[in-house]
Amino acid sequence: MNILVCVSRVPDTAAKIKVAGDNKSVETAGVKFILNPYDEYALEEAIQLQESKGGELTVLTVAGDEATDVLRTALAMGADKAIHVKANQLEKDSFYVANNIANVAKELNPDIIFLGKQSIDFDSFQISSLLGGLLDLPSVDVVSSINYADGSITGEKDIEGGKESFETSLPAIISVQKGIKEPRYPKLPQIMKAKQKPIEVKEAIETPLRTEILEMTLPEKARAGKILTGSDADIDELVRLLHEDAKVI
Repeated sequence: MNILVCVSRVPDTAAKIKVAGDNKSVETAGVKFILNPYDEYALEEAIQLQESKGGELTVLTVAGDEATDVLRTALAMGADKAIHVKANQLEKDSFYVANNIANVAKELNPDIIFLGKQSIDFDSFQISSLLGGLLDLPSVDVVSSINYADGSITGEKDIEGGKESFETSLPAIISVQKGIKEPRYPKLPQIMKAKQKPIEVKEAIETPLRTEILEMTLPEKARAGKILTGSDADIDELVRLLHEDAKVI
């Protein structure tokens, strides 16, 4: 089976994010970047599929020069090959990324394409659906379990308030939910071996932007709460707060 996994490089969840001077991007200086956690789940699902069905597993990212580290991580986890599509265009959107993934996928002709349901930086939640349209393939989102058969797959996907069963033919695009499989931690020999594996580099195809970031701002800091103990004086204070601060009475 020919398996393709799409991954992205995102700021660490513990990183303190600042808006850059242009008010349209994130300040990257001093920020630690990691393999997108949702893509880790997708990669683990792909690795276990390869272990049971055989075939070749390729990992792909569309990013700037700095993205080599996440490809090395994916190789250490178990990917056979890595492709780095060099995104030299300064401004990129979801369609740019999806269009470049689709361009490579047409060459590789994979039986199945995995990716996380979203990246944790922009949370656009668009890549899998865009790929489905660009490649004219079925796309199933937020998948939480999969069963494989010859030429088709069945499983469950998360929906609001529950789950939904699905069945689709292959090839297909699958974006996975966290927890579908617990990602493995590479051991030192695997990490060292991954450093020696070649990474194929391709130049990105320039793609006109479909969306534009007008401004980026940090969320407002949460206001400190007030604890009232239930005394008679607190009742008067509660009424005042509801009237003057919350403006609900």
